[in-house]
Amino acid sequence: MIARYADQLESLYRSKNRRCYVDPDPLAVLYRYRDPAEREIAGFVAASLAYGNVRQILKSVEIVLAKMGESPRDYLLSSQYSDYMADFSGFVHRFATGAHISAMLSGIRAILCTYGSLEACFKSGEAPSDTTCLPALKGFADALRKGAISDPGHLLPCVEKGSACKRLNLFLRWMIRSDEVDPGGWDSLCPSKLIIPLDVHMHRICTELGLTVRKQANMRTALEVTCAFSRIAPEDPVRYDFVLTRRGIRRENDFYSFC
Repeated sequence: MIARYADQLESLYRSKNRRCYVDPDPLAVLYRYRDPAEREIAGFVAASLAYGNVRQILKSVEIVLAKMGESPRDYLLSSQYSDYMADFSGFVHRFATGAHISAMLSGIRAILCTYGSLEACFKSGEAPSDTTCLPALKGFADALRKGAISDPGHLLPCVEKGSACKRLNLFLRWMIRSDEVDPGGWDSLCPSKLIIPLDVHMHRICTELGLTVRKQANMRTALEVTCAFSRIAPEDPVRYDFVLTRRGIRRENDFYSFC
């Protein structure tokens, strides 16, 4: 089924996979950070809060990053959980509170102290035989939760429960892919193992394209549609994620019209 759309998808990628179409995506904040060691932290914060109204997402991300200053890495390593709790007292982003943010940041800090970077932690869970990043993703999420001082709530999903882990996979797309839109930085990891960041909107699109008949936007569905995309882009199965999701984010009904 996907093969019939190969030419249209590639044409869409060439014409719309551009930075001028990023706004109002929280991905835009990553462009401020030239150093991947800073970018991975800012990107993780942005992806973790990437749910709900996009304007509120951007506002919440800016609040957190403003508190962290010019160097999110230095902020984390020079502070501790009690500092985070004080800095983010009163913070609310839908279901996330300052306590959840503080717990998540403490988990990131623990990884930086143990592995040196988020990339090194993620890489440690990858095996050469893995066909997708799912095993490494599970190990990464487990390490974050293990290092957290308290419960980060839904900001760190439990992979073993079958969640599509949309926000984690979005973060990985930003950091592992490198093109005009995705800034990359995690050069030790391979784009071919990425999983589609599946939410209800991308699930609807994939259903329209005939890539799945599954009714739930869970990890099994995410893997199924990723496999479908890999038939036309085996080295980069999430290549078309950005352009396919622009229509919903930018509210431009003519952004693509082939499905």
